[in-house]
Amino acid sequence: MAKITTIFVCQKCGHQTPKWMGKCSECLAWNSFVEEALRQSSNLRNSKRSLVPSKTIPITAVQSIVENRLTTGIEEFDRVLGGGMLEGSLILIGGEPGIGKSTITLQCMGHLARRGNKVLYVSGEESAPQIKLRAERLNALSENLLVCSEICVEEILKLVDKIKPDVLVLDSVQTFYTSDLQSAPGSIGQVREVAFKVFQAIKYRNIPTLLIGHINKDGAIAGPKSLEHIVDTVVYFEGERGHTYRALRATKNRFGPTPEIGVFQMMPEGLVPVKNPSEWFLSERPEDSSGSTISATLEGSRTMLVEVQALVSTSSSIGMPRRMSTGFDHNRMSLLIAIMEKRLELNLRGEDIFVNLAGGIKITEPALDLAVAAAIASSFRDKVIDPLTVLIGEVGLTGEVRSVVQLDARIIEARRLGFKRCVIPHSAKQTKNLPDEGIELCFVKNLSNVFEQLF
Repeated sequence: MAKITTIFVCQKCGHQTPKWMGKCSECLAWNSFVEEALRQSSNLRNSKRSLVPSKTIPITAVQSIVENRLTTGIEEFDRVLGGGMLEGSLILIGGEPGIGKSTITLQCMGHLARRGNKVLYVSGEESAPQIKLRAERLNALSENLLVCSEICVEEILKLVDKIKPDVLVLDSVQTFYTSDLQSAPGSIGQVREVAFKVFQAIKYRNIPTLLIGHINKDGAIAGPKSLEHIVDTVVYFEGERGHTYRALRATKNRFGPTPEIGVFQMMPEGLVPVKNPSEWFLSERPEDSSGSTISATLEGSRTMLVEVQALVSTSSSIGMPRRMSTGFDHNRMSLLIAIMEKRLELNLRGEDIFVNLAGGIKITEPALDLAVAAAIASSFRDKVIDPLTVLIGEVGLTGEVRSVVQLDARIIEARRLGFKRCVIPHSAKQTKNLPDEGIELCFVKNLSNVFEQLF
């Protein structure tokens, strides 16, 4: 007879205790423990003893495998995955509700089904008529696209053995449960066990699988952190609901590069890939306006030009000026403001400062430091920076301008889009074969040199 054990699991971090606690000792969260019943087989010890001992072989004797990737038909999605879906890979797609996770997944499955691949789309949130309604809008109808509404993972695996699909989709992982646990779907234990069972099943059957997951208010995948360790690839959807821009970013990929990014535009017919994001981000740039600069950022293997906007105005509150940033790290912005006050003696203490990356994109790369500092100074002095100038460089605490990686690729992208001048770190002079034809390169050592070149 199976033995029933009750434990308490923190829904924030997955920490387990034999009794209920008001505060988790690991993540310090309050009222986060939920009781879960675990069934442990009485012959578990005997089964462990009967396991066949593992054999070790030299790595040189291991037979190499050929990467058979299944292209989805959407170029930007394949770029993020490293060239397509690898056989037997488990891919987790996360994002806010309504960002487009199910939309891009159904579009890809429609492409695969029309090319003759048998696709099984299992939804725990929508019925079959609801899935068809969305598929009609996205032009994803095909006889090879099989849909099912089921939330028990054991029943899903039986269905997989019966149908033998080429691709499997589970939407979403928080709605499924395994009969081995008595807790409710979406709990820490259920999400972990469901993902592990699916992982074992698809590796044995060699089926590429897409898992769709929700994110919590902190921006991470809802459920235990071990969920991201179990899967092979983790992809996040980024973007604001008020913008048509969407970015698909890979944060983990065992079989491809990270962090790679794909850019999409939300249209009535679904998500449309943007093949040239730089032109799209700069298409609505205002002319002859202070506080606007251009910088080149590197996302995976892709170089993009983005517009950095800044607004500096006299604060109405005494001693507490507002400092806000959208798409750029707030702490990094505060650090740049402090450097400008100390090294350039700019009186920014009583000023409200707002920084925004146009288009809703989010960048954490330090190569934008120079453009952010120049945009703030441009708005503060109310002087327009040459619109055909691109600024690239990291700013140190002493005000020096430091070099960044793959500077040549950024300069080539700026030249391709018609920019005439590029302000780059002085240390880049030592770099051989910089692309200087058709574009002027201005080498600067510190922020003082930068502002002498710009103003």
